[in-house]
Amino acid sequence: MIRSADDSLLERTWHHSRFSDLARLAELKKAKGARISLAFPTLNEESTIGKEILFLRTELMDRHPILDEIVVIDSDSEDGTREVAERFGARVLVSGKILPQYGTYRGKGENLWKSLYALEGDIIVWVDADIANIAPKFVYGLIGPLLEDESVSYVKAFYERPLRSADGISPSGGGRVTEILVRPIFSIFYPELARLVQPLSGEYAGRRELLEKLPFSVGYGVELGHLIDIYRRFGVGAIAQVDLDLRIHRNQTVQALGKMSYGIMRTFCDRASRYGDAELERAFGEEYVALRVADGVHSAERVGISTIERPPMIEIPEYREKFGRGL
Repeated sequence: MIRSADDSLLERTWHHSRFSDLARLAELKKAKGARISLAFPTLNEESTIGKEILFLRTELMDRHPILDEIVVIDSDSEDGTREVAERFGARVLVSGKILPQYGTYRGKGENLWKSLYALEGDIIVWVDADIANIAPKFVYGLIGPLLEDESVSYVKAFYERPLRSADGISPSGGGRVTEILVRPIFSIFYPELARLVQPLSGEYAGRRELLEKLPFSVGYGVELGHLIDIYRRFGVGAIAQVDLDLRIHRNQTVQALGKMSYGIMRTFCDRASRYGDAELERAFGEEYVALRVADGVHSAERVGISTIERPPMIEIPEYREKFGRGL
């Protein structure tokens, strides 16, 4: 008999409008004594970061005391990202200067990992810095479930993602790596997680007490790694998802998505082996192989994709001392 996968994640799937009463959320936050931090991992986002900070700070700090801090964790942007962010009221930190004794790597996951040390909140919200249609729902939609339901510890966003092409803009079609790679993987190995609409979305929030126990891939595999780790260690009941309607941002090329898929697949293979979900009989290929064609001649380009992983932050002595954590 074929086992039916657990559909409970669909019961923890809400629309952001459920949490749109910001005065109620502020009161709920106050009653729980929670501190909430918002962080943007950035690299050359001067065209959008100012608008994002302005909209979210005005609504969720000035008008409604929901956020306690807004912080930019920057990967040595070469444009005016840091200056713009400071001008609009964010605290700006350079990733390489956070816990410098542990070195630094290039990648979004590195910024997220280091933000756990830099931020003060009990609830951490991460939002990408390239959202053209930013609105408060991108934050309150993620915070709401954590304030309402103590059993929820990690909340993922999902939305429609218009896809730009040579023929114009399609109303949906973004999330290509999810549908071609991640959903098939989840359907085979972790069918409960296949109920996530957009497992790779860049907007999510979690409780510090959970996040500090997770390892962080510094590169493309950070979101998938989180989900598998949470599922295997805490159960699917710790995860919820919220519909944010629409997200407009830059679409990546097929070549860039190939590199992303390689990093994600490496993380999956690591997790599947670590948890005994699959046996791998040979070593991984160490480079992503892209094919290029010029004047009718194909050539192979070998690209190194970072597979480095940071340990759970709670294992870092400086973090335990700062936040009073024991092992």
